[in-house]
Amino acid sequence: MDRKWLALAVVAFGTFMTSLDASIVNISLPSIALTFHTPLGGAIEWVVIAYLVVIAAMLLTFGRLSDIVGPKPVWRSGLVIFTLGSAWCGAAGTLEQLIVARAFQAIGGALIFAPSFAIITDAFSATNRGRALGLNSVVFALGTSLGPTLGGLITQHLSWRWIFYVNVPVGVLGVIASHYALRSSDTHSHARPRLDLPGAGLIAAGFACMTLGLSFSQEWHWARSASWLLVGLAMLVAAGFLERYTPDPVVDLAVFRHRVLGSALATMTLAMVALFAVTFILPFYFEQLRRFSVMESALLLTPLPLTIAVVAPLSGAMADRIGSRWLASGGLALATLGLLLLARLDEASTIWEIVSCLVVTGFGQGLFQSPNARALMNAAPAGEQGQVSSLYATARVLGQSVSVALAGAVFAGLGGASAGRALALAHPGAATDLGGLHHAFLAGFHGALLVCAGMSAVGMVVALIRGDEGAEVPGGVRVAS
Repeated sequence: MDRKWLALAVVAFGTFMTSLDASIVNISLPSIALTFHTPLGGAIEWVVIAYLVVIAAMLLTFGRLSDIVGPKPVWRSGLVIFTLGSAWCGAAGTLEQLIVARAFQAIGGALIFAPSFAIITDAFSATNRGRALGLNSVVFALGTSLGPTLGGLITQHLSWRWIFYVNVPVGVLGVIASHYALRSSDTHSHARPRLDLPGAGLIAAGFACMTLGLSFSQEWHWARSASWLLVGLAMLVAAGFLERYTPDPVVDLAVFRHRVLGSALATMTLAMVALFAVTFILPFYFEQLRRFSVMESALLLTPLPLTIAVVAPLSGAMADRIGSRWLASGGLALATLGLLLLARLDEASTIWEIVSCLVVTGFGQGLFQSPNARALMNAAPAGEQGQVSSLYATARVLGQSVSVALAGAVFAGLGGASAGRALALAHPGAATDLGGLHHAFLAGFHGALLVCAGMSAVGMVVALIRGDEGAEVPGGVRVAS
């Protein structure tokens, strides 16, 4: 096998592990709570939140680090830490140990995520980079979507500890494979001489505060969530001022002056805000309104990632031939249509109607992701690909967090959340106003999806006006479209 495809296979392998672990734990929380004699809610949620907060906080710092020392040592260190963290999670004797172990595991996940696009960009030329990024997008989508199903099967037939233990032998093989598949990069001519630690600290604290505020937005009082968001935003603004005057910034603000690069980052954030909510809000529709089982709900969601898996490599290959602008904007136009169709589902919708809506949405998402990632990495200045790769990963994580908070707020604000809880507790044949509850649930469900469709439409416009991909990038590097 050509070495560049081996490099892609290794990166995709790490992407799958880390994205899987972001979603596999949720369904096992009841079993974890039972083991540690802890009620659901409160402290147990930190098993999930700690992982997300640390990844969001560390991505940009590790992206800059990969530009300084090269992406290979950063990526391999991440896989080692992730594997050790997985073993620690599985062996945790208390809930506190498990939370700390998850935070340690997340450091490895951030080290893996941050340089992944940079490694692919370095391995592939512009003529076939879109296809490679498309295949990596497939792996990310599959890892995120298969998490609940695999987590349920492992927890049911083994124990929750094995959702972490299975990473250990696989991680060891990945470390060995990466030694041969990834090439060392000569970064001395482009590298910054040092890492800006004050800027890195402010950026990490800012994103951590924002992720916390968004993650607990449905449980905390709105003033408390808003205060965390404002503190995080203030830290990021302070970091921006600091980065302007330091000779070795974590984030080179000059990269945002490039129209294609800035557009690709903004479009990715908007797309995640719009589309990640689908996998968050549809389980409520399946399980509370339609009374499907957890496993049936997970299976009904699979048409979305499967469609992305089919379309993303094809759209990436097309982008290598015709550029990314029209594919990215067209993909979000189709995703907007899919969200509008999902917003028409009700208590009588057939399985075929549900599946067809998810296929349309997945087709649009798959059509968008690979060309958008290709446009971003083609616009990355030489020597700053690690930084741009981590910016893209940060945009994705931040968009996902905002998506859950926004969709959840609209769903709850329009009465869907309370109606869903009442429907879940209602017994068939009981004297309950099911019609009223159905109406209230669907009002919240439809409202959340319509807001998401609006965000997707804005992303479509941003992608459409991004301009020529062959434009000059900061630093004098010119890329082909």
